[in-house]
Amino acid sequence: MYPELIRIGNFPIHTYGVLLAVGILLALFVAARLASKDGLPRERIYDLGLWTVIGGLLGSKILMIFVDENFSRDFSSIFSLDFLRSGGVYYGGFIGGVLTLIFLIQLYKLSFWKVADAFAPAVALGQAVGRQGCFAAGCCWGKATNLPWGVHFGEKAHEYTGVPIYGPDGSDLYLHPTQLYESFAMLLVFLFLLWLHRRKKFDGQILIAYAILYPIVRFTIEFFRDDPRGDLFGLTTLTGLSTSQIISLIVALVAIAFMIIKIKSSEAR
Repeated sequence: MYPELIRIGNFPIHTYGVLLAVGILLALFVAARLASKDGLPRERIYDLGLWTVIGGLLGSKILMIFVDENFSRDFSSIFSLDFLRSGGVYYGGFIGGVLTLIFLIQLYKLSFWKVADAFAPAVALGQAVGRQGCFAAGCCWGKATNLPWGVHFGEKAHEYTGVPIYGPDGSDLYLHPTQLYESFAMLLVFLFLLWLHRRKKFDGQILIAYAILYPIVRFTIEFFRDDPRGDLFGLTTLTGLSTSQIISLIVALVAIAFMIIKIKSSEAR
């Protein structure tokens, strides 16, 4: 769509980067507000959030090295502009962010579940905004479709991300706007988690709810995506599912088990 927001001389300001930054700032604001309602120090949440973002970015890049064959075949390419400009793999970012958060929570002696409950809705909002950036850039594209809401990306998006813009016969190619599917779905998840946060029955309920809902969203949308999905350890070839779908299944099953355990523990009290 519009991968470049503006250009100052020869320096482009990318829409994806701007929307990613906006998503992060909104997420930090929401997390701080929710944390303060649970009696957590707001300034600590901003500190945690910034370091968690850094850990998440590192995690997303690390997993991309293993999933994307362009980088796994040639490790020297991780120093290329394409690698730095790419968004990474979300689940790698999720794992990296959670590990960073766990370490800092232990360091600051805070309640993990309360902090996680504050961050879960914030992350959902950040994803909703961030996927708008994906749509603007043209990455994470969908399969070809004849549906009336199919989108045709321009030459600039193709230049930046490789999104296909023409069909085999040379006609304009219209694709599922999978970026918008996920953006709108995560906005609904965010609103639900906000509603649930005011009514939660135990600490950790919001994080666990997110860890059930997001995998459902991601697992479903993966069926409509057509960008290179990678094949981590040959599991896609073996199962027919993408790497993200396999991780989604694992995360959702673990989260459901945690939800059952926490509910039983809460009722026992």
